[in-house]
Amino acid sequence: MSKLRLGVNIDHIATVRNARGSAYPDPMRAAILAQQAGADGITAHLREDRRHIRDGDIDTLATELTLPLNFEMAATNEMQAIALRHKPHAVCIVPEKREERTTEGGLDVLRDDKYLAKFIAPLRDAGSRVSIFIGPDADQIRAAHRIGAQVIELHTGAYCDYHYAGNFTERDAELARLRDMATFAHSLGLEVHAGHGLTYETVQPIAALPEVVELNIGHFLMAEAMFVGLEPAIREMRRLMDDARA
Repeated sequence: MSKLRLGVNIDHIATVRNARGSAYPDPMRAAILAQQAGADGITAHLREDRRHIRDGDIDTLATELTLPLNFEMAATNEMQAIALRHKPHAVCIVPEKREERTTEGGLDVLRDDKYLAKFIAPLRDAGSRVSIFIGPDADQIRAAHRIGAQVIELHTGAYCDYHYAGNFTERDAELARLRDMATFAHSLGLEVHAGHGLTYETVQPIAALPEVVELNIGHFLMAEAMFVGLEPAIREMRRLMDDARA
């Protein structure tokens, strides 16, 4: 199998910064450290309420980052305009609600297929690879393919939640769904990514899925960095991913 790419989400560096309204810690510095530790890309989610990543962070990342930038965003006109201005390597369309603490599930492509098809077309024309953050559901994957997405990112949150709840029967069933849907998406010609909630304990079964070519991981790495430092936290995740792939 090919080497698995690691995208490091730096949102929560900005969360800590914003808690005090200070100029530090700097998300760009985190991106540089992530690159030194073996990251293959940087993910940043500019939310409507700017709760962590801010417009200036995207400006800096887009101009100074040497790794590919994956811009997570809701399917709004405001976010589309920002993406079209910066033309990041990738754009990942995610659902977003103001009251949620984190992204709670995959996008409902079936419900909004016509809107999303029109929404992503200019992004593709601008040269960004368009990814849809989606649950492991065949109908949703077919819809993502139909509207012109090049990539899907499978939501691994339920799998991780079952693991930490000790519900291993449901965890293994969710892992089987992820495995089957990765295979199905790959058969349609979609590039397959995965992410959300992955930790040292849960990453290897996902990393071992042969159709998955990229994992995007953030919250756990930022939490672990409080104890061991950012570079060691990322290096250990990189090691676990590579071992699973081997």
